[in-house]
Amino acid sequence: MNRSLRVRALLALAVLAVSLYIAVTVPVRLGLDLRGGTQIVLQTRSSPTTEADRAATDRTLEVLRGRIDALGVAEPTLVRSGDNRIIAELPGVQDPKKAADVLGRTAQLTFHPVLGTADSADDTSRPLPKRPRESVLPDETGTPLRLSAATLTGAHVKEAAARFDQQGGAGWHVTVGFEGAGRDGWARLTGEAACHPAGDPARRVAIVLDGKVISSPQVDPSVACRTGIRDGATQITGSFSPEEARELSLLINGGALPVPVETVEQRTVGPTLGAQAIAASAWAAAVGTLLTALFMIVVYRLMGVLAAVALACYGLVSYAALAALGATLTLPGLAGFVLAIGMAVDANVLVFERAREEYAARRRPSTRSALAAGFRNAFSAIADSNITTLIAAALLFFLASGTVRGFGVTLGIGVLASMFSGLVITRVLAEYATGRPGVRRRPRLTGIATTGAVRDRLTRRGPRLMRHPRRWLAASAAVLVLAGSGIAVRGVDLGVEFTGGRLIEYATTRPVDPDRARTALAEAGFPHAVVQSSGDTGLTVRTDPLTDAEEAEVTGTVRDLADGADKVRDELIGPSLGQELRRGALIALAVALGAQLVYLAARFRWLFGIAAVAALAHDVVILVGVFAWLGKPVDGVFVAALLTVIGYSVNDSVVLFDRVRELVRRSPGAPLPGIADQAILQTLPRTVNTGMGAAFILTALTLLGGTSLTDFALALLIGLAIGTYSSVFTAAPLAVELHRRGDRARPPRRP
Repeated sequence: MNRSLRVRALLALAVLAVSLYIAVTVPVRLGLDLRGGTQIVLQTRSSPTTEADRAATDRTLEVLRGRIDALGVAEPTLVRSGDNRIIAELPGVQDPKKAADVLGRTAQLTFHPVLGTADSADDTSRPLPKRPRESVLPDETGTPLRLSAATLTGAHVKEAAARFDQQGGAGWHVTVGFEGAGRDGWARLTGEAACHPAGDPARRVAIVLDGKVISSPQVDPSVACRTGIRDGATQITGSFSPEEARELSLLINGGALPVPVETVEQRTVGPTLGAQAIAASAWAAAVGTLLTALFMIVVYRLMGVLAAVALACYGLVSYAALAALGATLTLPGLAGFVLAIGMAVDANVLVFERAREEYAARRRPSTRSALAAGFRNAFSAIADSNITTLIAAALLFFLASGTVRGFGVTLGIGVLASMFSGLVITRVLAEYATGRPGVRRRPRLTGIATTGAVRDRLTRRGPRLMRHPRRWLAASAAVLVLAGSGIAVRGVDLGVEFTGGRLIEYATTRPVDPDRARTALAEAGFPHAVVQSSGDTGLTVRTDPLTDAEEAEVTGTVRDLADGADKVRDELIGPSLGQELRRGALIALAVALGAQLVYLAARFRWLFGIAAVAALAHDVVILVGVFAWLGKPVDGVFVAALLTVIGYSVNDSVVLFDRVRELVRRSPGAPLPGIADQAILQTLPRTVNTGMGAAFILTALTLLGGTSLTDFALALLIGLAIGTYSSVFTAAPLAVELHRRGDRARPPRRP
């Protein structure tokens, strides 16, 4: 074993050992769409006294963190996004209304003397005309109380906590402590209330938050008139349940938010749906990986076996990287993890095909030397194709949000892990195997000593594809017009994420006809509701933004039709956020195309860069058009698939143009159409074999990935076919045609 092989082997063993340790000891953080729970996105708004800047948002974040901690949610996440947006993830919380009510209360917490009960409930919540400093609010039982001006605010509260006193008989109660001027203020407030007889409403103290009396306890008979409670600590009792005591302490302790907040996004996923998605994705990964491994073994024999081992190592390394980075694995991210398995095959296929070429071209070849040349010659194509995919992943991370951003992280980690497994692990295994005497005596066992069925057929009769490039361009234009007409005729069905509104998915006890459900919802007052089947017995309802009362009515209508239904997913997107996400998606697509153009132009020529990017735009329009014809929604997950298709499509173009560049260097004066024909025929085995590997994974995801991943995997599968076609029959003929036009425009040389 030579020195370089030993270094690679030690590096591979070290990485695998560390990855195995991390995989065993560090769990991967699951997103809410996989473990169930509620995500609420709040946006701060400026008030008459406070501007909603970054500092105000940070102060709001701290108040909300205290409120969430008091809710008792396990492993909550609360982070600021931008200058004025806060994302709260609450695992296990299936009642978004309660969580939103607690998080969104914004008014100043105040303590009021009670003057007595109001004469009429009609005065409730209205200032009394003769006493402008007084107001009337209903207490917990609905009895209207006349309140004096506030004498204390939440800023004077040191701490509030829910306690249980079994020995003293108080049961669940709330302790409140005051600090600073609040100690004297609380003594005066309770001392004045204590001057009234027991049972008199004026002996009560009202605690008001968000214009609502959250508690109005009566001062204990033991407290003396004008003396009050002087130690700054008090106890609120009153037959509280544990939940009531905790919520009251939460509201008192959390106090007021510095600025008002608005719920712009709300997502709730049931744990059952997440568990089904994990199980379905695991099945898809297992079946897809097995089929891909079998395909590699059939095509490349021993090298295919080693590539399958490297695939398993790739899975371990990428999983450990996710865990070590603390990345959140979301549903699209899980699909990206599975998808990257198919993409990991690409590096191995590129190397093995180049090794086959080297073996066939040499007079006295050896599989080991051919393999080394294959790694050397394939490196530039592997690097370029993976960098373009990393560009797409980076754009998803920086320009997207939520689950789509998680897909970008997973895709990026998968690309890096696949490069390591393909260029290091596979190379160590392959070089060691080809150095064994038994393998050297049987070179055909390696799969490198044979050129393969695809290349053999092409060598015997190689078609001249680029003789008439305009014919291919016309065919591409026809497909483009056909798909684009779907956008014009059917229109693009933008999902709730881009338009704003509410999307609710139900698991029904029996199948429900969508037309029947649509009619029932129209009769209930929701004529614009979009109803679709989801799985065998599921149903999705998409509407404009709904209040909680309207949502309850929609849910009741569905349950009546199905004789029972469970709400497994509930998404609410505000119109402003939908417009922002839509704009961000368009920016992401534009930046993706521009970034690919700049990179390809830098690595190749502007001519090739323009041809490749034009093919990418061709793929984007066709994929959107196909979804328009199928009536599929275009949402954030679709955009993730679209950007992935861009990365995959440019991979094929990069491999093709890399071979064109290599052939041009060998024959500088050769016509470009002939060189393009050679490059297409030489890279076609790689294109077919890589496409087959990815197709196995995507087909498994489409058929086994469950309803949550069906549209995502379908978009990638369609994109795979379109991208494979466009790299050969759009990008290549366009490059040839642009080259011809450049030659015609160039002035002839003088003799």
